[in-house]
Amino acid sequence: MKTIALPLLCLFALAGCSGTPAPPPGDPPKPQASTPFDALKASEQRARDVQKTVDDHAAEQRKQIDAATE
Repeated sequence: MKTIALPLLCLFALAGCSGTPAPPPGDPPKPQASTPFDALKASEQRARDVQKTVDDHAAEQRKQIDAATE
């Protein structure tokens, strides 16, 4: 009786501790919820875009000034 009880006890313990089954590979991942930092990241990107525009206009203006002085 002891020889059967111990392996069965171990088997039930291992079966009870198993995790939930993994989702099938065909399911797409769930979209992440927005974070408080999303607005901050969007503001930083907008600032980078504005700075790039300003830099481009400054370079264009420098070219025009150089062309006018020559």
